Amino acid sequence: MRALLVLFSVLLPLSFATAQDKLQVVTSFSILADITQQVGGEHIQLSNMVGPDADAHTYEPSPDDAKALLKARVIIKNGLGFEPWLDRLITSTETPATVVNASKGVIARTLEEDGEKIPDPHAWHNLANAEIYVSNITQALITADPANKADYQHNSQAYLQKIYRLLAEAKAKFAALPAGNRRIVTSHDAFGYLGQAYGIDFMAPQGLSTEREPSAAEVAALITQIRQAHVKAVFMENIKDARLLKQIAEESGAHIGGTLYSDALAAKGPASTFTGLFEYNLNTLYNALGTP
Repeated sequence: MRALLVLFSVLLPLSFATAQDKLQVVTSFSILADITQQVGGEHIQLSNMVGPDADAHTYEPSPDDAKALLKARVIIKNGLGFEPWLDRLITSTETPATVVNASKGVIARTLEEDGEKIPDPHAWHNLANAEIYVSNITQALITADPANKADYQHNSQAYLQKIYRLLAEAKAKFAALPAGNRRIVTSHDAFGYLGQAYGIDFMAPQGLSTEREPSAAEVAALITQIRQAHVKAVFMENIKDARLLKQIAEESGAHIGGTLYSDALAAKGPASTFTGLFEYNLNTLYNALGTP
C-alpha cells in the first residue's frame, strides 16, 4: 500500500506538469474546437466555449470563460461578426493571448439585413473554405509552439485528406440532385456558402443570426414563396426549436426532410465531428431530395 502511495505521489505532479506544459488554446464554438483538436492533437490543452447543439449567436459568456481566456496562449474564433460577445470579453479581460480569425482569407458572401450589408459568418459549410480554416489554425499553433511544428503539419495534412475526399463526394451527390429539388428551407440563413458552392437555393424565416425572430408577415411571405416555388422539403436545425419549421411545413405543403447541423456539432453520433457533420448534412439532403 505504501509503495502505491509513493508511486501516486510521484506520478501526480508529472501528469499535472504535462497538462500545464501543453499549449493552452481556447476556441469559440464546437466546430472550431474539433478542427483545432484534429490539428493540435496531443500537444494542446483545449477549452471550448459554446458546446455541441448550442447556439453561438445568442451565447452569454460565463466567469469560467473569462478565466479560460486569461490562461490561454491562443484564442481561435470564427470572425466575420459571428462572436461579438467574444470580442467584448477579450477586450474586458485584457488577455495577452494571440487572437486568431479562423476565417481570415475567406471571400465572404454578404446579405442585406435591415438596410445594411453584413458578412455571412457561416463560411465553414463550404469545404473549400474549411481548407482555409485548417491552414489558419495550423499556422497559429506553429507560431505559438514551433517545437511541435512537424506534428502540426502532419496532422493538418492528414485531416485535409479527409476533407478532400468529402469534397469529391459532395460534388458527385449534389450534381445528381434533380433541377426541381434545389430550393430548400432551413430555420435560419446558415447554409448560403453550401448553396453558393453547389447551386442550391436555401431559404429561411430567420436571417444570418438567430437573435431576431421573424415577424408573422415574414413567415406568411415565406410560406407563399414555398408554395409558388414548389419547394419539396423543409429542414430543421439542431440549434433551433423545430415548432416554427413544422408550422411552415404544414401550411406550405412541404415535407420535413430531416435535421441539419448548422452552427454546432452534435453532442454524440455521426455529426459530433466537423467532417461527420458535413457528411451527415450531405446525406440528409441527398436522401430527401435525390429523387424527382
